[in-house]
Amino acid sequence: MAANLGDLRKSEHRLYLALAVLFPLVVLAGFGRTYYLKFAFEAPPVPSTLVHFHSLVMTAWIALFIAQVYFISSKRIKTHMSLGMLGIALAILIVVIGFFTGAAAAKFGSASAPPGISPLSFFIVPFLDLIFFAAFFGAAMYFRKNAANHKRLMLLTMINFLPPAVARIPVASLQSLGPLFFFGVPTLVAIGFLVYDTVKTGKLNRVFLIGALALIVSYPLRLAASSTDAWMNFAAWVTTWAA
Repeated sequence: MAANLGDLRKSEHRLYLALAVLFPLVVLAGFGRTYYLKFAFEAPPVPSTLVHFHSLVMTAWIALFIAQVYFISSKRIKTHMSLGMLGIALAILIVVIGFFTGAAAAKFGSASAPPGISPLSFFIVPFLDLIFFAAFFGAAMYFRKNAANHKRLMLLTMINFLPPAVARIPVASLQSLGPLFFFGVPTLVAIGFLVYDTVKTGKLNRVFLIGALALIVSYPLRLAASSTDAWMNFAAWVTTWAA
């Protein structure tokens, strides 16, 4: 029994480490040409200093996630816990800076918005990304003494931020798929993890299930609501004072 539990934990650690490596690779694939490796490509200039701050805190969040997964896998639990306040500070910065960055893009336009979609309509995507991030991170802090729920909620914070990077992967055939691609990839990652996790552990983690379902269901709802009068009026109001 103890041996089986040990094997399960090793398998789980390997999975989280693999995902911790996958996320920055996807981010690099998406933002490499336009940001991280911008010097090597003929990319448009970064719109503002605010975008640099946004990129900095998001990069720091990814680095912290990788470090925390490593510390847990190497049984350095105290080190993992000591970085908790840093995680909270970064999470607050992500929400605040992300909100103002998104509002500025909605007001002045952004190259990241898909063709044919107004910046105000597209603002619903990053706006709800931040809402879900805050909800997942807040729940993860609430469940910080419940390792099973805590780590799965932290994983959801990363899955939640996949669409912006996926949408920018410079493969024309994939980009032409639009939301089917950039919302489809995180959907498949969430479902794939849920199935694997349930089969491997023999139990369904309801917290991850609820979080993943809420995120996945939000994708088509965002598209449906993005051009409604209610959303457009709200987005216009936000940009009058936030950007």
